[in-house]
Amino acid sequence: MAISRARYSAVYPARFILLAATNPCPCGYAGDGDRCVCSEADMARHRRRLSGPLLDRIDLLVNLHRSPGGELDGPASLTSAEGLEQVTLARGRQAERLRQHGISINAQMDVRVLSQHVRLDEKGSKMMRAARESGLLSARGEHRVLRVARTIADLDGSERVRARDLGAAIALRASPVMPASRAA
Repeated sequence: MAISRARYSAVYPARFILLAATNPCPCGYAGDGDRCVCSEADMARHRRRLSGPLLDRIDLLVNLHRSPGGELDGPASLTSAEGLEQVTLARGRQAERLRQHGISINAQMDVRVLSQHVRLDEKGSKMMRAARESGLLSARGEHRVLRVARTIADLDGSERVRARDLGAAIALRASPVMPASRAA
């Protein structure tokens, strides 16, 4: 990890996973029917607390919604053992593909390596351009989306990053803040 400030920079040996959470509004009920009691000013102040540059450095931004009672009672779509097998196989694919670069996982790819291992087809290029032009992605966000899309393809056992992999990765960059209106 490199930290740069004014005239000084330092490099520290560090690898970590950051998992962060926030409420959708100060009272925590925005988007949950009429339970939210926050004013528009409260909502705007809450949204401003989340720094764009900070959010731009996070790979996955996911909104979670309260599920109706009993919805979680059904069978899991994937067992823990199946999930472990998928991840183990995907990590093996990554390590094999990236060995020549001295790295082992997609998260370690710099822009040069990323451009070698993620080549979008015409449909994927159009999706990426639309996301960029709509303001959903910065250049840094675009690189993060491509790394996630490569990982989604690896989990699915695909050699290429397909448009559906890219679409899933873009969907995982959804804004973590509630819309301006509480009616959402």
